[in-house]
Amino acid sequence: MAAISQLNQFPCKTLSSKTPLFSHFSSSRPSIIPLNSIKNSPTTNNSILKPRILVTREQPTKKRNLFLVKAVDEGEGSPENEGPPVALAEKGEEELKELAEVDRLKRQLVDTFYGTDRGLNATSETRAEVVELITQLEARNPNPAPTEALTLLNGKWILAYTSFAGLFPLLSSGTLPLVKVEEISQTIDSENLTVQNSVQFSGPLATTSISTNAKFEVRSPKRVQIKFEEGIIATPKLTDSIELPENVELLGQKIDLTPFRGIISSVQDTASSVAKTISSQPPLKFSIPNRNAESWLLTTYLDDDLRISRGDAGSIFVLIKEGSPLLTP
Repeated sequence: MAAISQLNQFPCKTLSSKTPLFSHFSSSRPSIIPLNSIKNSPTTNNSILKPRILVTREQPTKKRNLFLVKAVDEGEGSPENEGPPVALAEKGEEELKELAEVDRLKRQLVDTFYGTDRGLNATSETRAEVVELITQLEARNPNPAPTEALTLLNGKWILAYTSFAGLFPLLSSGTLPLVKVEEISQTIDSENLTVQNSVQFSGPLATTSISTNAKFEVRSPKRVQIKFEEGIIATPKLTDSIELPENVELLGQKIDLTPFRGIISSVQDTASSVAKTISSQPPLKFSIPNRNAESWLLTTYLDDDLRISRGDAGSIFVLIKEGSPLLTP
């Protein structure tokens, strides 16, 4: 109310209906002067025929403000990140296309590994296709300096493919009767700068693993130097119930194991007690010879779920992060 009373104090002038400007609009009915009366009237002066300028009040046109809305990430908004909306849209579309292409290449690479037993049984054509896909991914590496993104290296990585001939004898052990290589993995702890390589074996009687512990040093944006310290043979875990396949293949011949099922079932109770005894024993540790104690590794591609590395012998290692959807077919 105080504001209204103050507004009432402003001086203003009231326009009267007798004002010449509004004289033609004072009556409720418009007056029309016949044209012939104008022409024939002796009192008509030339000024009546002259065009008149009619002044009317028009409502002011309201200005409409236009706003461009752009979604930004935290930290964005600096001058270098700003640009025309069309250019930003085109840039975002290009980035989406690039991400889709990378995902396609990764899935195609993993599909190529099918049936190769981590590279052991890969044909020359398959190896060439793997190298071609790896080269394309390396050209799109989202982290060109992997050693500066150690948090991405953290965690457990599952070996999906390798061309390292030194691992082939180990992989071949999986072709022995009743022995299977379940998993080959590498666990990296970037805070303590440690690496653990592990191989898990399984058989009808027990499961065990062999691992090596190492320290690593960053030598370049892509390269780390690895020094192995010790090897560990985990305590075998005997199975309470022994299950044998119906047959196994040995030297190209299938051997029927059905006759052995009765013998195996009779020793299950003994195996159970032995398993409890062995499980209480500590793992076996052994030293690594100096000639095999050091190596280096070059990471040429790294993202949240895929890592590609090259060894000092030119070998290739493709590893997938544990829990990644790339591990599911």
